[in-house]
Amino acid sequence: MRSFAFAAAYWILSITYGLTAAFAALVPGRGATGWIIRRYVKRMVQAMRLLAGIRIQVRGRDRLPEGAFIIASKHQSWGDGFATYDQFPDLAFVTGDHLEKFPLLGTVLKKLGAIVVNNCGGREARESLKQRGADAHREGRRILIYPEGNLAKVGEKFRYRSGVWHMYRDFDMPVVPLASNLGLFWPQEAFRKTPGTATLEFLDPIPTGLGKEEFLVRLEAAVETRTAELIAEARGGPVIPAVRVLAPDEAAKAARAASAS
Repeated sequence: MRSFAFAAAYWILSITYGLTAAFAALVPGRGATGWIIRRYVKRMVQAMRLLAGIRIQVRGRDRLPEGAFIIASKHQSWGDGFATYDQFPDLAFVTGDHLEKFPLLGTVLKKLGAIVVNNCGGREARESLKQRGADAHREGRRILIYPEGNLAKVGEKFRYRSGVWHMYRDFDMPVVPLASNLGLFWPQEAFRKTPGTATLEFLDPIPTGLGKEEFLVRLEAAVETRTAELIAEARGGPVIPAVRVLAPDEAAKAARAASAS
């Protein structure tokens, strides 16, 4: 019943606020659309708590640096975006172009200054990150990115893609790793929700100036190690490192190569 009640609230809130935000997007400036989306996010987090029984606990806010920075987060749940967006007054975010398939959403994303990239990565995605990320950087906004590029199952991880490093290098901004165990309570895009207290934890910022390989190794180690610890803490069991699996685009590429041979 909890899952059904939350699903009903999810769609009612999404349609209502989505349509309102689309009309607000006709107003000059980002203010009106941003205000509506912040209200939407707060109502969704509230629905997670009251209907699904999922409370969000945030740790490590004292580690956040002053000024603009990049948040590189673990992504196990569709709820990650709501929970993280709710922590900041004006957050830019990187999202896949799959969201543009929803009617009117593309207009809202553009008005919000979202950084929309190709889910499969590549040169086109890097150029979009560079150009649209530069807009957010000039405005001094914090930027949220999911380095794996896909929703991972609890206990699994994908390759950390280099887009976050290109932004880190080009904009000379520190990166704050963000660990999460929300996937235990709202797995990926699953209908079924499990009541409990989910934890988001901001970790020590990675200072500017690191090379690509060193940066990506350090980022992955920080996010994956702490995420595994948060999962173990919630389960009351041992810490089990995540297993690396192929991302959907990598699996499809491997399947095509196998069939061609």
